Amino acid sequence: MSSSSQLEKLEASLGRARFSIREAAKVRNKTPTHQDPDYVPRGPIYRNPNAFHRSYLEMEKLFKIYVYEEGEVPIFHDGPCFHMYLTEGRFIHEMEKGKLYRTTDPNQALVYFLPFSVVRMVQFLYLPDTYDRNGLKLAIIDYINLIAHKHPFWNRSLGADHFMLSCHDWGPFTTTFVPHLFHKSIRVLCNANTSEGFNPNKDASLPEINLITSEIPRLGGQPPSKRSTLAFFAGGLHGHIRYLLLNEWKGKDQDVQVYEKVPQRVSYEKMMKSSKFCLCPSGYEVASPRVVEAIYAECVPVLISDGYIPPFSDVLDWKLFSVQVPVKNISDIKNILMSISNRQYLRMQRRVKQVQRHFLMNGPPKRYDVFHMIVHSVWLRRLNIRIQDLLT
Repeated sequence: MSSSSQLEKLEASLGRARFSIREAAKVRNKTPTHQDPDYVPRGPIYRNPNAFHRSYLEMEKLFKIYVYEEGEVPIFHDGPCFHMYLTEGRFIHEMEKGKLYRTTDPNQALVYFLPFSVVRMVQFLYLPDTYDRNGLKLAIIDYINLIAHKHPFWNRSLGADHFMLSCHDWGPFTTTFVPHLFHKSIRVLCNANTSEGFNPNKDASLPEINLITSEIPRLGGQPPSKRSTLAFFAGGLHGHIRYLLLNEWKGKDQDVQVYEKVPQRVSYEKMMKSSKFCLCPSGYEVASPRVVEAIYAECVPVLISDGYIPPFSDVLDWKLFSVQVPVKNISDIKNILMSISNRQYLRMQRRVKQVQRHFLMNGPPKRYDVFHMIVHSVWLRRLNIRIQDLLT
């Protein structure tokens, strides 16, 4: 089959998937329209549970990802699997294993993954404190030029059906070295900041998860009736928003307990598990691992940021299981949280428990967990692209 005929076949399958998802979205009753042995999305945490479920099933059936084989370890095909940047490394490693979604035939693929790790680039190509990022620039430009010269797919779409993924603060910046990578490709980023060019119509927000080991931490915490602290935060002076929060609340209120460093004999984990709300301010960049830590602890996250697009916002309705506070309202945090009735808080806390499955970093991945949700975010953006329109 010619490449043009194969492309037409792929685009036709996407057209049928779009139609199926639109039809599912019309069903607004609470009865699921699709059977599933593992999980059926239900409830208000989903913008449209039937549409999400249909989309997820279509993804499992149709979605194929081609991982470019060019590039050498450790900058390519590798990444950190623990601590702050693990979502970047774990995703790259799962794609390299090739057991889920990956195809070795690029003509069968719906998207193309650029398997470079910005964390590894910074580690191996950047000299600390020099502010000279020319090594990163050359690596990105050379890699895109290589795949564009060797394969037809980048030039065919100008990168629109290609994606990169990074949890490093410099992830968005590295894409500016290649204009089409910045403006057209799907960028999956922890630093999902609309004020820095993040475009939620084509880019996807990546959750920042900080795990010390490969084990998922113990989920849950105190029941709502035993969560005696209204709000909790502990963290260093890391950016302007943290400065404002610490300046306003550090050591000033028993209900809103804010620390730069947790006092001796006080457990950070236990505080999260015994607080009703966990404050999640942005640091130097918008994303914070505290959001997922709060979800694991079944503590309602309070997102304190400007311009941040939370992960999986196409599917999840964050306002129903989190509180979003603009930076200008930091001084009013206590009043905002106190105005939430106990009945409303209990609903939000139950929804935090429900949403946990979508943020679990399982090894190997399990359906509907964070790996599959990241892939689903890319799938949704591929549904928005019609390659044949780009060829005219």
